[in-house]
Amino acid sequence: MARKSRADRASAIESSASILVIGLGRFGGATAENLMKLGREVMAIEKNPEAVQEWSGRLTHVVEADSTNIEALRQIGAGEFSTAVVGIGTSIEASVLTTANLVDLGIDQVWAKAMSNSHGKILRRIGAEHVLYPESEAGARVAHLVSSRMLDFIEFDDGHFAVVKMRPPKEVQGFTLAEAGIRDTYGVTVVGIKSPGRDFTYAEPSSRVGSQDVLIVAGHVELLGRFAGRP
Repeated sequence: MARKSRADRASAIESSASILVIGLGRFGGATAENLMKLGREVMAIEKNPEAVQEWSGRLTHVVEADSTNIEALRQIGAGEFSTAVVGIGTSIEASVLTTANLVDLGIDQVWAKAMSNSHGKILRRIGAEHVLYPESEAGARVAHLVSSRMLDFIEFDDGHFAVVKMRPPKEVQGFTLAEAGIRDTYGVTVVGIKSPGRDFTYAEPSSRVGSQDVLIVAGHVELLGRFAGRP
């Protein structure tokens, strides 16, 4: 059963910006902690009493409860949240049951961590609005970074389009974007440039690319890889 007073539950959900996080392992804990840094109130649910003790005081509210029990979720007011993150990564069964419970409670935005493609398919079929693959996504991101000039890499849902932060290849250094013809040659678009000691600015055809600049470039993943792979 959940251990939380009615007053505490009301306090936890009084803000529309509050987010429910279930599971305080590495993924769930990191998500909850970063949500706090972004100024969001977080109510976390964790079955392990040691983890509850560890996170108490670090998050807005931490509740010891079994999220696979829908009555326990009702008792702590989980249905009052509009957004929930399921970070359970040790049991597919617990992940699926928890996600199903949140959907049944009417939570609009359910983000759920998947441990495999088949797990992700089940989560989507039972109503998870967003399915996350943190391990595989992190691996793909690292692979792109270590094999090119990329400093950061953000891939979008379709797996084909991305935005990257990168150092400019030598062949475009010293030229304006119009002179370099990056879009015509590589099929990608430079959308921003940061020169040393300056803030990022929107890219213009007249923007000149320096050797120490950082570029924000958007385009098809394969084309971005080719451009960032240039010496």
